[in-house]
Amino acid sequence: MASPSAAFTWLDWTVLFGYFVGITAFGLWMARKIASSGSYFLGDRRLPWWVMVGQAFGTGTHAENPVAQAGATFDKGFATIWYQWKNMLITPFYWLMAPWYRRCERTTIGELVSDRYGRSLGFIYTVFAMCFFVFSQGAMLKGAGKVVSVATGGEIISPNGVVIAMTAAFLLYGFFGGLIASAYTDFVQGFLIILMSFMLIPAGLAAVGGFAGMRENLDPSFFELYSRVSGIDGFTIAILTLNGLVGITAQPHILSMNASGRSERAGRVGQTYGNMVKRFCTIGWAFTGLIVAAMVLERGDALADKENAFGYASLHLLAPGLTGLMVACVLAANMSTCSNFMVNSGALFTRNLYQEYLRPKATDREALLVGRISGLTLTMLGVLFALSVGQVLDAFLFTETLPAFFGIMILGGILWRRANRWGAWAGVLVSMFVYYAANYQAAGALKLVYKWEPEPFAWSMLTGFGAFILASLVTRAEPAERIERFFDNMRRSTDLEGLPEGQPKPLAAQRGQDLLLLDLTGWLTRQRWRRFFHRYREDLVGFLLAWATVALLVGLAWGLMQIGKP
Repeated sequence: MASPSAAFTWLDWTVLFGYFVGITAFGLWMARKIASSGSYFLGDRRLPWWVMVGQAFGTGTHAENPVAQAGATFDKGFATIWYQWKNMLITPFYWLMAPWYRRCERTTIGELVSDRYGRSLGFIYTVFAMCFFVFSQGAMLKGAGKVVSVATGGEIISPNGVVIAMTAAFLLYGFFGGLIASAYTDFVQGFLIILMSFMLIPAGLAAVGGFAGMRENLDPSFFELYSRVSGIDGFTIAILTLNGLVGITAQPHILSMNASGRSERAGRVGQTYGNMVKRFCTIGWAFTGLIVAAMVLERGDALADKENAFGYASLHLLAPGLTGLMVACVLAANMSTCSNFMVNSGALFTRNLYQEYLRPKATDREALLVGRISGLTLTMLGVLFALSVGQVLDAFLFTETLPAFFGIMILGGILWRRANRWGAWAGVLVSMFVYYAANYQAAGALKLVYKWEPEPFAWSMLTGFGAFILASLVTRAEPAERIERFFDNMRRSTDLEGLPEGQPKPLAAQRGQDLLLLDLTGWLTRQRWRRFFHRYREDLVGFLLAWATVALLVGLAWGLMQIGKP
């Protein structure tokens, strides 16, 4: 093995510069396809399935993911993988949910909320969504800053300096290229992210004496897939899963992840299996944390911050040139997501605020310009949040928790026809109030970002859904015409194009594309059960295959932890 170097050499600079120039040039080349706001925001809904996979994986994977996971594993063992595998058990449901976002035929989730509940809820959701993008970009920028700073021995730049430099890196092609440039660069950068996830492991195993060396230095609980010592018990996993299931429905970029493909199946495959690739990479991040834990004990070192574990491994295990490649991989993880978030935040502001309230008759050219400028502005606010945040894991879990409050009204509104705007308001406000009240009581201080704990979140979801149901039942229902139009769209396939004007799209049931997760009370009628397997074959087959993939990944992680076990 080549001798690792703490210095960032000319070779590392060459690799890093080559990556930056290459990916920027590629993104700008793809930007030539941008001709309208529709192509900028959603790629004209023409992306192939393999690009959708890369987009979902690249956008869903950020630099704070390996930082937070390696740090958590370094501190308390492999079982902490469930902090990021909280979505593992809900990933098969992505297959069932994906068509929702295409069939609504909207550009943003804010428009979907307006269609379901009215303009006031659409406006409130839009405000939340822009805050989500700000907080999320801040967390991932800070995560990348920690890795790059530590990986280079602190010789190049501080973590906050990396945040500022990285922001400039993705703005150029994202500003001009929109979702098309973002999606295709996500696909390319996805390969670098996979490389980043596993490139430290071979050298790390050699440094600690393989699995036998790790087991000599670490407590046996560090090698458990499920361990109370890690702070992850069955209840915590269940609540993390609930967090993911409810929250994913309201994450504002979820619509573009599912609705920009050439077909409904392209959206299903992209969202489901793009995220399965991330679950696979999480195994590499967690394993890297174990290696660092063994290295630190063996060498008598100490880490001032557990979240420096991934950077420590990069510093001590990589040879010249490979450090530059690792920094490029970290940049790839962030640039892929931040460029997508910039486009989606611009779409939200343009569609749901500017065109809805300020300039309803804005031209398409004007909308395109406003989308670019507003996305850039919100990204700058994300930089300010990054400069203020301390622990990446806390920020990461906060950005994953916040959408769950709004997920109550989105998930509930699709699963239950009787849900109305008053129930939606009650669900959001009550859940948020209970979450912060419970955390305030436990921490003794009022803060924006609390360390995630299962009990406060569980109480917030229980009371939030209770308020959602009760308020909907005791107040006036939404206009029947609006409800019927919303659910009728959800029952029609969007895969056929070129239909004569005025002809409705065919019912999805005729093509085996009816949705299992839609209007759950409708399952009490006989009609819903007729020709069951024919109507729902797309949902049923894909759902079962996704669960088989989950079993394979969990089995792989469990088997890995059995190596070298006495």
